Amino acid sequence: MTLPAIAVTMGDAAGVGPEVVVRALAEPELRGLARPVVIGDAARLARAAEICGVDVRIKPVAEPAEASGDPGVIDVLDVGGIPPGLPFGERSEIAGEGAYRYVARAAELALAGQVQAICTAPLNKAALHAAGHRYPGHTELLAELCGVPEVSMMLSTGQVRVIHVTTHIGLVDAIERIDPGLVERTVRRGHRTMVDAGIAAPRIAVCGINPHAGENGLFGRGEEESKIDPALEICRADGIDAQGPLPADTVFFRAGRGDFDLVVAMYHDQGHGPVKILGLEAGVNITVGLPVIRTSVDHGTAFDIAGTGRAEAGSMIEALRQASALAGKP
Repeated sequence: MTLPAIAVTMGDAAGVGPEVVVRALAEPELRGLARPVVIGDAARLARAAEICGVDVRIKPVAEPAEASGDPGVIDVLDVGGIPPGLPFGERSEIAGEGAYRYVARAAELALAGQVQAICTAPLNKAALHAAGHRYPGHTELLAELCGVPEVSMMLSTGQVRVIHVTTHIGLVDAIERIDPGLVERTVRRGHRTMVDAGIAAPRIAVCGINPHAGENGLFGRGEEESKIDPALEICRADGIDAQGPLPADTVFFRAGRGDFDLVVAMYHDQGHGPVKILGLEAGVNITVGLPVIRTSVDHGTAFDIAGTGRAEAGSMIEALRQASALAGKP
């Protein structure tokens, strides 16, 4: 019982979440790292195991302390609520409500200290909204559930780590929202996360907003000078190695070859695009700034293949591995 307990949310029941969860938790390598307990629907998980041909036993538990982590067993805190005949691959208000309830229960358990981390399977934003929960995604939902006014999204792969100043808002709105205070807080959150991960002096690259990081005022309206430079001056004065603003069209190549430990992206696609090109199974999403550890797959519900048994579990396995490593730190 010394291994950390991890709440694994099942995600949208109509998507690939149940399949990637059962595939990942059937992997023997994860059993020595943590005691996972799925927050979801036991019957749906059993159906997913059948679809995937995974030989596991679904065992309902009343609380995380009952999770054994035994080989061949998936411990489930059964929230229920999913009808047996709910179709895969179709947006469903019922599935959206279920996905919300799994995350809410996981946050409650984490804040109470009953689990040491949360690892989330994908939810569908449209289904979440149809159920009346108007959040852009997991990141913002967990921030509210945990009472935190501001968090950051970090994507982590074997080659590149990226933290975002803004995420789920339009490009025009993102540029307007970026200011020196937000940039400074994001850099600091990223720096602290890298130090906690064992990198004593992280090298941080900060992207510009405009092509060529503005080319000394040639492009844009001085956003680099007014929104980014002041923040970096403060961070450097505190000993943080934050370089930039740098052109985003070359900085990810440089990070990939090892020049930087972390890239700070100004908006969603600036950071997500380079990570996604490495493969949807390569990335893990980490929410930085919560009072609890949270990792996630870096892919969506994949309605086009949900229920077929074709979903790959690589990203979920890596998300669980990273959650276990972070939860094991003092």
